Amino acid sequence: MKTFLDENFMLTNDTAVHLFHEFAKDLPIIDYHCHLSPKEIYENKQFNNITEAWLYGDHYKWRMMRANGVEEAKITGEASDYDRFLAWAGTVPMAIGNPLYHWSHMELRTYFGVYDIINEQNAPAIWENANAKLAEGGSRARDLITNSKVTVICTTDDPVDSLEYHIKIKEIKDFNTQVLPSYRPDKALEINRATFLPWIGQLEQSAGITISSYDDLLSGLESRAQFFDSVGCKVSDHALDYVPYAAATKEEVDQIFKTALAGNTVSLEDEKKYKAYTLLFLGAVYKKLDWAMQYHINASRNNNGRAFAKLGPDTGFDSVNDSPVASALTGLLSSLAVADSLPRTILYSLNARDNEILASLMGSFQGDGIPGKIQLGSAWWFNDTKDGMVSQMKSLANFGLLGRFVGMLTDSRSFLSYTRHDYFRRILCNMLGEWVEAGEFPNDEQLLKQLVQGISYNNAKQYFGF
Repeated sequence: MKTFLDENFMLTNDTAVHLFHEFAKDLPIIDYHCHLSPKEIYENKQFNNITEAWLYGDHYKWRMMRANGVEEAKITGEASDYDRFLAWAGTVPMAIGNPLYHWSHMELRTYFGVYDIINEQNAPAIWENANAKLAEGGSRARDLITNSKVTVICTTDDPVDSLEYHIKIKEIKDFNTQVLPSYRPDKALEINRATFLPWIGQLEQSAGITISSYDDLLSGLESRAQFFDSVGCKVSDHALDYVPYAAATKEEVDQIFKTALAGNTVSLEDEKKYKAYTLLFLGAVYKKLDWAMQYHINASRNNNGRAFAKLGPDTGFDSVNDSPVASALTGLLSSLAVADSLPRTILYSLNARDNEILASLMGSFQGDGIPGKIQLGSAWWFNDTKDGMVSQMKSLANFGLLGRFVGMLTDSRSFLSYTRHDYFRRILCNMLGEWVEAGEFPNDEQLLKQLVQGISYNNAKQYFGF
Protein backbone atom coordinates (compact mmCIF):
# COMPACT_ATOMS: atom_id res chain seq x y z
CA MET A 1 0.00 0.00 0.00
CA LYS A 2 1.37 3.42 -0.96
CA THR A 3 1.69 6.20 1.60
CA PHE A 4 -0.55 9.21 1.09
CA LEU A 5 1.17 12.03 -0.79
CA ASP A 6 4.61 10.43 -0.81
CA GLU A 7 7.32 11.46 -3.27
CA ASN A 8 5.77 9.21 -5.93
CA PHE A 9 2.23 10.47 -5.41
CA MET A 10 0.11 9.86 -8.55
CA LEU A 11 2.99 7.93 -10.16
CA THR A 12 1.88 4.31 -10.51
CA ASN A 13 4.59 2.88 -12.76
CA ASP A 14 8.39 2.92 -12.87
CA THR A 15 8.58 4.90 -16.09
CA ALA A 16 6.38 7.62 -14.62
CA VAL A 17 8.59 7.85 -11.54
CA HIS A 18 11.65 8.29 -13.75
CA LEU A 19 10.05 10.84 -16.05
CA PHE A 20 8.73 13.00 -13.24
CA HIS A 21 11.80 13.08 -11.02
CA GLU A 22 14.33 13.37 -13.84
CA PHE A 23 12.57 15.69 -16.27
CA ALA A 24 9.53 17.46 -14.76
CA LYS A 25 9.88 17.98 -11.03
CA ASP A 26 12.34 20.88 -11.02
CA LEU A 27 11.16 22.79 -14.08
CA PRO A 28 10.10 26.41 -13.65
CA ILE A 29 6.48 27.47 -14.20
CA ILE A 30 4.75 29.63 -16.78
CA ASP A 31 1.28 30.66 -15.59
CA TYR A 32 -0.22 32.13 -18.75
CA HIS A 33 -3.75 32.58 -17.36
CA CYS A 34 -4.59 33.53 -13.80
CA HIS A 35 -6.53 36.05 -11.73
CA LEU A 36 -3.83 37.21 -9.34
CA SER A 37 -3.86 40.87 -8.34
CA PRO A 38 -0.94 42.83 -9.83
CA LYS A 39 -1.44 45.34 -7.00
CA GLU A 40 -0.84 42.62 -4.41
CA ILE A 41 2.22 41.44 -6.33
CA TYR A 42 3.65 44.96 -6.49
CA GLU A 43 2.93 45.65 -2.83
CA ASN A 44 4.32 42.21 -1.91
CA LYS A 45 1.26 41.40 0.14
CA GLN A 46 1.87 40.13 3.65
CA PHE A 47 -0.77 37.58 4.70
CA ASN A 48 -1.97 38.00 8.25
CA ASN A 49 -2.98 34.36 8.60
CA ILE A 50 -3.51 31.17 6.61
CA THR A 51 -7.19 31.94 5.99
CA GLU A 52 -6.28 35.12 4.16
CA ALA A 53 -3.82 33.24 1.96
CA TRP A 54 -5.88 30.07 1.57
CA LEU A 55 -9.59 30.89 1.56
CA TYR A 56 -10.07 34.51 0.51
CA GLY A 57 -11.52 34.61 -3.00
CA ASP A 58 -11.30 30.84 -3.48
CA HIS A 59 -14.78 29.92 -4.68
CA TYR A 60 -13.66 26.32 -5.32
CA LYS A 61 -13.38 25.92 -1.54
CA TRP A 62 -16.49 27.98 -0.85
CA ARG A 63 -18.64 25.60 -2.89
CA MET A 64 -17.38 22.63 -0.89
CA MET A 65 -18.01 24.39 2.40
CA ARG A 66 -21.62 25.13 1.43
CA ALA A 67 -22.06 21.50 0.41
CA ASN A 68 -20.79 20.52 3.86
CA GLY A 69 -23.44 22.62 5.58
CA VAL A 70 -21.22 25.53 6.60
CA GLU A 71 -23.21 28.70 7.13
CA GLU A 72 -22.44 31.60 4.78
CA ALA A 73 -21.09 33.74 7.63
CA LYS A 74 -18.09 31.39 7.79
CA ILE A 75 -17.58 31.47 4.02
CA THR A 76 -18.05 35.03 2.75
CA GLY A 77 -19.61 36.65 5.82
CA GLU A 78 -18.55 38.25 9.07
CA ALA A 79 -17.10 35.24 10.90
CA SER A 80 -13.51 35.48 12.11
CA ASP A 81 -10.69 34.14 9.97
CA TYR A 82 -10.09 31.48 12.63
CA ASP A 83 -13.69 30.27 12.44
CA ARG A 84 -13.50 30.20 8.64
CA PHE A 85 -10.36 28.11 8.84
CA LEU A 86 -11.98 25.67 11.25
CA ALA A 87 -14.97 25.37 8.89
CA TRP A 88 -12.67 24.48 5.99
CA ALA A 89 -10.72 22.02 8.16
CA GLY A 90 -14.02 20.30 8.92
CA THR A 91 -14.87 20.14 5.21
CA VAL A 92 -11.63 18.70 3.83
CA PRO A 93 -12.09 15.16 5.26
CA MET A 94 -15.38 14.88 3.35
CA ALA A 95 -13.71 15.77 0.03
CA ILE A 96 -12.36 12.32 -0.84
CA GLY A 97 -11.89 12.05 -4.61
CA ASN A 98 -12.01 15.83 -5.07
CA PRO A 99 -8.76 17.49 -6.23
CA LEU A 100 -9.18 20.02 -3.42
CA TYR A 101 -8.30 17.25 -0.98
CA HIS A 102 -4.97 16.75 -2.73
CA TRP A 103 -4.31 20.43 -3.43
CA SER A 104 -5.02 21.45 0.15
CA HIS A 105 -2.50 19.01 1.58
CA MET A 106 0.06 19.84 -1.12
CA GLU A 107 -0.28 23.54 -0.29
CA LEU A 108 0.08 22.89 3.44
CA ARG A 109 3.28 20.95 2.85
CA THR A 110 4.82 23.15 0.20
CA TYR A 111 4.16 26.57 1.67
CA PHE A 112 3.74 25.98 5.40
CA GLY A 113 5.80 22.88 6.13
CA VAL A 114 2.71 21.21 7.63
CA TYR A 115 2.55 17.44 6.96
CA ASP A 116 -0.49 16.68 9.10
CA ILE A 117 -3.68 15.33 7.51
CA ILE A 118 -5.99 18.22 8.27
CA ASN A 119 -9.19 17.70 10.28
CA GLU A 120 -11.19 19.48 12.94
CA GLN A 121 -9.12 18.00 15.76
CA ASN A 122 -5.69 19.16 14.59
CA ALA A 123 -6.90 22.38 12.94
CA PRO A 124 -5.95 24.61 15.92
CA ALA A 125 -2.37 23.35 15.86
CA ILE A 126 -2.16 23.73 12.07
CA TRP A 127 -3.51 27.27 12.41
CA GLU A 128 -0.73 28.17 14.85
CA ASN A 129 2.04 26.49 12.84
CA ALA A 130 0.99 27.98 9.51
CA ASN A 131 0.59 31.46 10.95
CA ALA A 132 4.01 31.22 12.58
CA LYS A 133 5.46 30.35 9.17
CA LEU A 134 3.78 33.41 7.64
CA ALA A 135 5.03 35.66 10.43
CA GLU A 136 8.65 34.61 10.21
CA GLY A 137 9.02 36.11 6.75
CA GLY A 138 9.70 34.67 3.33
CA SER A 139 6.02 34.05 2.61
CA ARG A 140 4.87 37.31 1.14
CA ALA A 141 3.25 37.36 -2.31
CA ARG A 142 6.46 37.75 -4.32
CA ASP A 143 8.25 35.22 -2.11
CA LEU A 144 5.62 32.61 -2.91
CA ILE A 145 5.98 33.32 -6.63
CA THR A 146 9.78 33.22 -6.58
CA ASN A 147 9.96 30.12 -4.39
CA SER A 148 7.60 28.36 -6.80
CA LYS A 149 10.03 29.15 -9.65
CA VAL A 150 7.43 31.04 -11.66
CA THR A 151 9.04 32.83 -14.61
CA VAL A 152 5.93 34.38 -16.21
CA ILE A 153 2.50 35.38 -14.87
CA CYS A 154 -0.28 36.64 -17.14
CA THR A 155 -2.98 38.35 -15.11
CA THR A 156 -6.52 39.08 -16.34
CA ASP A 157 -7.16 42.75 -17.11
CA ASP A 158 -9.94 44.89 -18.52
CA PRO A 159 -9.07 47.16 -21.48
CA VAL A 160 -9.85 50.21 -19.34
CA ASP A 161 -7.28 49.25 -16.68
CA SER A 162 -4.36 51.62 -16.25
CA LEU A 163 -1.87 48.74 -15.82
CA GLU A 164 -0.04 50.95 -13.34
CA TYR A 165 1.05 48.01 -11.20
CA HIS A 166 2.35 46.02 -14.16
CA ILE A 167 4.47 49.04 -15.05
CA LYS A 168 5.69 49.42 -11.47
CA ILE A 169 6.53 45.73 -11.16
CA LYS A 170 8.94 46.06 -14.09
CA GLU A 171 10.96 48.49 -11.98
CA ILE A 172 11.50 46.07 -9.07
CA LYS A 173 15.17 45.11 -9.26
CA ASP A 174 15.17 41.94 -7.14
CA PHE A 175 12.09 40.30 -8.68
CA ASN A 176 12.73 38.38 -11.89
CA THR A 177 9.26 37.06 -12.71
CA GLN A 178 7.57 38.73 -15.68
CA VAL A 179 4.08 39.89 -14.67
CA LEU A 180 2.23 40.68 -17.90
CA PRO A 181 -1.32 41.86 -18.54
CA SER A 182 -3.90 39.91 -20.53
CA TYR A 183 -6.52 41.78 -22.53
CA ARG A 184 -10.03 40.68 -21.53
CA PRO A 185 -12.76 42.83 -23.12
CA ASP A 186 -15.79 40.90 -21.85
CA LYS A 187 -17.67 44.04 -20.81
CA ALA A 188 -17.33 45.41 -24.34
CA LEU A 189 -19.06 42.30 -25.70
CA GLU A 190 -21.90 42.03 -23.19
CA ILE A 191 -24.13 44.59 -24.84
CA ASN A 192 -27.28 43.66 -22.89
CA ARG A 193 -25.81 43.69 -19.39
CA ALA A 194 -26.18 46.51 -16.90
CA THR A 195 -22.40 46.93 -16.93
CA PHE A 196 -22.29 47.92 -20.61
CA LEU A 197 -23.04 51.66 -20.57
CA PRO A 198 -20.96 52.42 -17.46
CA TRP A 199 -18.09 50.53 -19.08
CA ILE A 200 -18.40 52.57 -22.28
CA GLY A 201 -17.93 55.66 -20.13
CA GLN A 202 -14.80 54.14 -18.62
CA LEU A 203 -13.44 53.32 -22.08
CA GLU A 204 -14.02 56.93 -23.16
CA GLN A 205 -11.90 58.10 -20.26
CA SER A 206 -9.09 55.58 -20.64
CA ALA A 207 -8.86 55.94 -24.42
CA GLY A 208 -9.39 59.71 -24.35
CA ILE A 209 -12.18 59.68 -26.92
CA THR A 210 -15.92 60.25 -27.22
CA ILE A 211 -17.84 57.12 -28.22
CA SER A 212 -20.98 57.85 -30.23
CA SER A 213 -20.65 55.23 -32.96
CA TYR A 214 -19.47 51.67 -33.41
CA ASP A 215 -16.36 52.93 -35.20
CA ASP A 216 -15.54 54.93 -32.08
CA LEU A 217 -15.85 51.79 -29.97
CA LEU A 218 -13.55 49.81 -32.25
CA SER A 219 -11.04 52.64 -32.24
CA GLY A 220 -11.07 52.69 -28.45
CA LEU A 221 -10.64 48.93 -28.18
CA GLU A 222 -7.74 48.93 -30.63
CA SER A 223 -5.95 51.84 -28.97
CA ARG A 224 -6.18 50.10 -25.59
CA ALA A 225 -4.86 46.87 -27.14
CA GLN A 226 -1.89 48.82 -28.46
CA PHE A 227 -1.31 50.25 -24.98
CA PHE A 228 -1.47 46.76 -23.46
CA ASP A 229 1.04 45.60 -26.06
CA SER A 230 3.43 48.37 -25.04
CA VAL A 231 3.32 47.05 -21.46
CA GLY A 232 4.19 43.52 -22.60
CA CYS A 233 0.81 41.88 -23.19
CA LYS A 234 1.03 38.76 -25.35
CA VAL A 235 -2.40 37.20 -24.89
CA SER A 236 -6.08 38.10 -24.94
CA ASP A 237 -8.97 36.26 -23.34
CA HIS A 238 -12.73 36.03 -23.86
CA ALA A 239 -15.40 34.45 -21.67
CA LEU A 240 -17.87 33.12 -24.24
CA ASP A 241 -20.61 31.52 -22.17
CA TYR A 242 -22.13 30.70 -25.53
CA VAL A 243 -20.34 31.04 -28.87
CA PRO A 244 -21.96 33.87 -30.85
CA TYR A 245 -22.01 33.86 -34.61
CA ALA A 246 -24.32 35.57 -37.08
CA ALA A 247 -23.37 37.31 -40.32
CA ALA A 248 -23.86 41.07 -40.35
CA THR A 249 -22.67 44.21 -42.08
CA LYS A 250 -20.85 46.92 -40.22
CA GLU A 251 -23.78 49.24 -40.83
CA GLU A 252 -26.14 46.78 -39.13
CA VAL A 253 -23.83 46.46 -36.15
CA ASP A 254 -23.50 50.24 -35.88
CA GLN A 255 -27.29 50.50 -35.54
CA ILE A 256 -27.35 47.70 -32.97
CA PHE A 257 -24.63 49.48 -30.99
CA LYS A 258 -26.49 52.81 -31.10
CA THR A 259 -29.64 51.07 -29.87
CA ALA A 260 -27.74 49.83 -26.84
CA LEU A 261 -26.00 53.17 -26.41
CA ALA A 262 -29.45 54.75 -26.08
CA GLY A 263 -30.16 52.44 -23.16
CA ASN A 264 -32.30 49.90 -24.98
CA THR A 265 -32.08 46.11 -24.95
CA VAL A 266 -31.25 44.43 -28.26
CA SER A 267 -32.60 41.08 -29.47
CA LEU A 268 -30.63 37.88 -29.05
CA GLU A 269 -30.03 37.73 -32.80
CA ASP A 270 -28.71 41.29 -32.80
CA GLU A 271 -26.57 40.50 -29.77
CA LYS A 272 -25.00 37.63 -31.72
CA LYS A 273 -24.33 39.90 -34.70
CA TYR A 274 -22.73 42.53 -32.50
CA LYS A 275 -20.59 40.03 -30.59
CA ALA A 276 -19.47 38.14 -33.69
CA TYR A 277 -18.49 41.25 -35.62
CA THR A 278 -16.60 42.62 -32.62
CA LEU A 279 -14.81 39.31 -32.04
CA LEU A 280 -13.75 39.23 -35.68
CA PHE A 281 -12.41 42.77 -35.43
CA LEU A 282 -10.52 41.94 -32.25
CA GLY A 283 -9.11 38.74 -33.72
CA ALA A 284 -7.58 40.78 -36.51
CA VAL A 285 -6.10 43.19 -33.95
CA TYR A 286 -4.56 40.28 -32.05
CA LYS A 287 -3.10 38.86 -35.25
CA LYS A 288 -1.44 42.20 -36.06
CA LEU A 289 -0.02 42.41 -32.53
CA ASP A 290 1.18 38.77 -32.69
CA TRP A 291 -0.84 37.83 -29.59
CA ALA A 292 -2.45 34.53 -28.74
CA MET A 293 -6.24 34.58 -28.33
CA GLN A 294 -8.12 32.53 -25.74
CA TYR A 295 -11.79 31.54 -25.86
CA HIS A 296 -13.21 30.20 -22.58
CA ILE A 297 -16.50 28.59 -23.61
CA ASN A 298 -19.62 27.10 -22.00
CA ALA A 299 -19.78 28.38 -18.44
CA SER A 300 -23.16 29.03 -16.86
CA ARG A 301 -22.52 31.87 -14.45
CA ASN A 302 -24.32 33.24 -11.40
CA ASN A 303 -27.01 30.56 -11.48
CA ASN A 304 -28.44 31.30 -8.05
CA GLY A 305 -30.30 34.60 -8.36
CA ARG A 306 -30.70 35.01 -4.61
CA ALA A 307 -27.00 34.44 -3.98
CA PHE A 308 -26.00 36.71 -6.86
CA ALA A 309 -28.13 39.54 -5.49
CA LYS A 310 -26.48 39.16 -2.10
CA LEU A 311 -22.87 38.24 -2.94
CA GLY A 312 -22.27 39.23 -6.57
CA PRO A 313 -20.28 37.31 -9.23
CA ASP A 314 -17.37 34.90 -8.76
CA THR A 315 -18.62 33.56 -5.45
CA GLY A 316 -19.12 29.90 -6.35
CA PHE A 317 -22.54 29.73 -8.00
CA ASP A 318 -21.47 28.80 -11.52
CA SER A 319 -21.70 25.53 -13.41
CA VAL A 320 -21.10 23.75 -16.72
CA ASN A 321 -23.19 24.99 -19.66
CA ASP A 322 -24.38 22.88 -22.60
CA SER A 323 -24.66 25.37 -25.45
CA PRO A 324 -23.72 24.03 -28.91
CA VAL A 325 -20.24 25.07 -30.02
CA ALA A 326 -19.35 23.49 -33.37
CA SER A 327 -21.30 25.57 -35.89
CA ALA A 328 -20.82 29.03 -34.40
CA LEU A 329 -17.16 28.47 -33.54
CA THR A 330 -16.50 27.22 -37.07
CA GLY A 331 -18.10 30.40 -38.37
CA LEU A 332 -15.87 32.63 -36.24
CA LEU A 333 -12.63 30.82 -36.99
CA SER A 334 -13.39 30.43 -40.68
CA SER A 335 -14.23 34.12 -41.06
CA LEU A 336 -10.93 35.02 -39.41
CA ALA A 337 -9.05 32.55 -41.61
CA VAL A 338 -10.64 33.86 -44.82
CA ALA A 339 -9.52 37.38 -43.88
CA ASP A 340 -6.03 36.07 -42.98
CA SER A 341 -6.71 37.41 -39.48
CA LEU A 342 -6.69 34.23 -37.39
CA PRO A 343 -4.20 34.57 -34.52
CA ARG A 344 -2.76 31.75 -32.45
CA THR A 345 -5.81 30.54 -30.53
CA ILE A 346 -6.49 28.43 -27.45
CA LEU A 347 -9.94 26.86 -27.14
CA TYR A 348 -11.28 25.80 -23.74
CA SER A 349 -14.70 24.42 -22.88
CA LEU A 350 -16.10 23.95 -19.41
CA ASN A 351 -18.17 21.10 -20.82
CA ALA A 352 -15.93 18.03 -21.23
CA ARG A 353 -18.40 16.85 -23.89
CA ASP A 354 -16.82 19.48 -26.14
CA ASN A 355 -13.24 18.19 -25.92
CA GLU A 356 -13.45 16.08 -29.06
CA ILE A 357 -15.45 18.73 -30.91
CA LEU A 358 -12.75 21.31 -30.23
CA ALA A 359 -9.89 18.87 -30.80
CA SER A 360 -11.23 17.92 -34.22
CA LEU A 361 -12.32 21.44 -35.19
CA MET A 362 -8.95 22.99 -34.45
CA GLY A 363 -7.31 20.63 -36.91
CA SER A 364 -9.11 22.52 -39.68
CA PHE A 365 -7.29 25.73 -38.81
CA GLN A 366 -3.71 24.70 -38.11
CA GLY A 367 -0.92 25.98 -40.32
CA ASP A 368 1.13 29.10 -41.09
CA GLY A 369 4.24 27.23 -40.00
CA ILE A 370 3.28 27.62 -36.32
CA PRO A 371 3.54 24.44 -34.20
CA GLY A 372 0.21 23.90 -32.49
CA LYS A 373 -1.19 27.22 -33.72
CA ILE A 374 -4.67 26.26 -32.52
CA GLN A 375 -4.62 24.63 -29.08
CA LEU A 376 -7.05 22.55 -27.05
CA GLY A 377 -6.82 24.40 -23.76
CA SER A 378 -5.89 22.80 -20.47
CA ALA A 379 -8.66 21.07 -18.50
CA TRP A 380 -10.44 24.12 -17.13
CA TRP A 381 -12.26 24.86 -13.86
CA PHE A 382 -14.67 21.97 -13.20
CA ASN A 383 -12.48 19.79 -15.44
CA ASP A 384 -9.38 20.63 -13.40
CA THR A 385 -9.29 17.14 -11.90
CA LYS A 386 -7.22 13.99 -12.42
CA ASP A 387 -9.89 12.50 -14.67
CA GLY A 388 -10.47 15.81 -16.44
CA MET A 389 -6.79 16.34 -17.19
CA VAL A 390 -6.34 12.82 -18.51
CA SER A 391 -9.50 13.11 -20.62
CA GLN A 392 -8.41 16.44 -22.13
CA MET A 393 -4.94 15.16 -22.99
CA LYS A 394 -6.26 11.92 -24.46
CA SER A 395 -8.70 13.83 -26.65
CA LEU A 396 -5.86 16.01 -27.86
CA ALA A 397 -3.65 12.96 -28.46
CA ASN A 398 -6.42 11.16 -30.34
CA PHE A 399 -7.14 14.08 -32.67
CA GLY A 400 -3.95 16.12 -32.80
CA LEU A 401 -0.45 16.53 -31.39
CA LEU A 402 -0.17 16.11 -27.64
CA GLY A 403 3.54 16.88 -27.99
CA ARG A 404 2.72 20.48 -28.97
CA PHE A 405 0.38 21.09 -26.00
CA VAL A 406 1.16 24.30 -24.06
CA GLY A 407 0.23 22.64 -20.78
CA MET A 408 -1.08 23.73 -17.42
CA LEU A 409 -2.31 27.05 -16.01
CA THR A 410 -3.70 27.89 -12.57
CA ASP A 411 -6.73 30.08 -13.48
CA SER A 412 -6.51 31.04 -9.82
CA ARG A 413 -6.77 34.00 -7.47
CA SER A 414 -4.47 32.32 -4.95
CA PHE A 415 -0.71 32.67 -4.57
CA LEU A 416 -0.67 29.11 -3.21
CA SER A 417 -2.02 27.42 -6.32
CA TYR A 418 1.28 26.66 -8.06
CA THR A 419 1.22 23.15 -6.61
CA ARG A 420 -1.36 22.48 -9.34
CA HIS A 421 1.49 22.47 -11.86
CA ASP A 422 3.18 19.71 -9.84
CA TYR A 423 -0.15 17.84 -9.81
CA PHE A 424 -0.52 18.18 -13.58
CA ARG A 425 3.06 17.09 -14.27
CA ARG A 426 2.62 13.97 -12.18
CA ILE A 427 -0.57 13.08 -14.07
CA LEU A 428 1.15 13.74 -17.42
CA CYS A 429 4.16 11.57 -16.54
CA ASN A 430 1.95 8.79 -15.25
CA MET A 431 -0.11 8.73 -18.45
CA LEU A 432 2.98 8.68 -20.64
CA GLY A 433 4.50 5.97 -18.42
CA GLU A 434 1.41 3.82 -18.81
CA TRP A 435 1.66 4.08 -22.59
CA VAL A 436 5.35 3.18 -22.57
CA GLU A 437 4.94 0.21 -20.25
CA ALA A 438 2.01 -1.06 -22.29
CA GLY A 439 4.22 -1.03 -25.40
CA GLU A 440 2.15 1.74 -26.97
CA PHE A 441 5.06 4.21 -27.16
CA PRO A 442 8.82 3.59 -27.38
CA ASN A 443 10.93 3.85 -24.23
CA ASP A 444 13.08 6.50 -25.89
CA GLU A 445 14.57 8.62 -23.11
CA GLN A 446 15.44 11.65 -25.22
CA LEU A 447 12.07 11.75 -26.93
CA LEU A 448 10.21 11.34 -23.63
CA LYS A 449 12.32 14.09 -22.07
CA GLN A 450 11.45 16.40 -24.96
CA LEU A 451 7.74 15.64 -24.60
CA VAL A 452 7.60 15.99 -20.81
CA GLN A 453 9.61 19.21 -20.69
CA GLY A 454 7.81 20.63 -23.71
CA ILE A 455 4.32 20.09 -22.33
CA SER A 456 5.36 21.16 -18.83
CA TYR A 457 7.20 24.36 -19.77
CA ASN A 458 9.04 24.78 -23.09
CA ASN A 459 6.04 24.71 -25.44
CA ALA A 460 4.34 27.60 -23.64
CA LYS A 461 7.55 29.64 -23.65
CA GLN A 462 7.84 29.20 -27.42
CA TYR A 463 4.14 29.55 -28.22
CA PHE A 464 3.61 32.87 -26.42
CA GLY A 465 7.07 34.23 -27.16
CA PHE A 466 8.03 34.86 -23.54
